[in-house]
Amino acid sequence: MRDCLVIGAGSAGLSASLTLARARRSILVVDSGQQSNLSAPTIGGLLGHDGRPPADYYSTGRAELAGYPSAEIINGHVERAERHEDGTFSVTLADGRSESARTALLAPGMDYRHPRIPGLSERWGRDVFHCPFCHGWEMRDRPTAVLASGAVGVHGALNLRAYTGDITLLTNGSDLSEAEQTQLAGAGVKWDVRPLAQLTGEGSRLSAVVFADGADLAVSAMLVKAFLYQRSTLAQDLGATVTMSGDHLGAEAIAVDRMFRTGVPGLFAAGDAATSVPPSMAAAVASGYLAGASAAVLLSAGN
Repeated sequence: MRDCLVIGAGSAGLSASLTLARARRSILVVDSGQQSNLSAPTIGGLLGHDGRPPADYYSTGRAELAGYPSAEIINGHVERAERHEDGTFSVTLADGRSESARTALLAPGMDYRHPRIPGLSERWGRDVFHCPFCHGWEMRDRPTAVLASGAVGVHGALNLRAYTGDITLLTNGSDLSEAEQTQLAGAGVKWDVRPLAQLTGEGSRLSAVVFADGADLAVSAMLVKAFLYQRSTLAQDLGATVTMSGDHLGAEAIAVDRMFRTGVPGLFAAGDAATSVPPSMAAAVASGYLAGASAAVLLSAGN
């Protein structure tokens, strides 16, 4: 019986695990290797790691955690999770292995779902991105498109003005209200409501968007509205509440309080998967630290 099961070894899971290991708590970290930013060439905006390849960051984090004798990391996929009547938790992995602990911490990351437009997936995480704070600096001063509709699209386009003066909002067939058009025009943002057919460019580079009518628009960067969804039903299976936010982010996230407690005794959640965390590595690291500390405090109170 370990002290904590940590699901996910992204920035939030590793941060939480390090906090728990330094509190001399026995932990098992299970990771399926699905970190959402692995397609990006570099990390943006994480102090001390700005411009570093994500895979290199995760490898270093694992090595640091391996230096603590109470911590173990394994590669695997959690098929099933259960909270028992005595308050403990157990998980069953895809290979049949079963593990138990007094607490559990969910940091599985999220499934980023973007519009299914030919040519988009191949450029995701590079010239096509979802977060200006993570990737905007690298895309600065380029002719940039924003793929979104309604108020979300307007918000995204206006938010890019610090990075570039050439912005076109693409609604992919959705109309803009007169008020939204007036707001965009006043900010110097162009727009086009025509449906898109594909994205083109050499290799993973973006050079243009092609509309359904055959016309094209030269752009070399694109901000895309992506919705974030849970990768499994583990949170619900353990009794946590999962809600879909109605803000500009649009995330099906696990409800937590300011100390990243889910409301289920002994169950914590951190990183992109938690409601109070914007999708960035910096925020994920901070949330992992708080979730790990919160779990350590609970464990100390019980022993």
